Amino acid sequence: MTSKKNKVSVIKHPLLFVGSKGEKSLYTLFDSGANLSCINPEYVEGLEISVALGRTRLISTAAEGHFIEVTERVSLDFYLNDVLLSDEFLLVPGLSEEAIIGAATMQKWRIKLNFEYDTVEVDPKVAKMQLKKAIAPAIL
Repeated sequence: MTSKKNKVSVIKHPLLFVGSKGEKSLYTLFDSGANLSCINPEYVEGLEISVALGRTRLISTAAEGHFIEVTERVSLDFYLNDVLLSDEFLLVPGLSEEAIIGAATMQKWRIKLNFEYDTVEVDPKVAKMQLKKAIAPAIL
């Protein structure tokens, strides 16, 4: 019997990713078992310029004791149900998916996975920017 705490849940959907160099539709895996969001480096060209990480990260794989070295990241916008969201994605060489939305991104944007209907839900209110009017100091 698998406990709910250790259950890994995934749903896959195409999403539009947008960067400063262009946009692409990528078949994206929503994976509650992956902490961070990742993208296959092959799909970053034409989207955005990657940035080197301050320190190399070793990402564990499903194979025990096997790690993948990650040296770059990229910041991308993506659309989920016509709602504009954004986050940082690690460039993972040899990633089997085009892109993965991990648990940290899902928590940040309060993304919910509906397994009964194989859908992904996001509240559009979460993504609205809060702009506040700056009050000028009184002139004495």
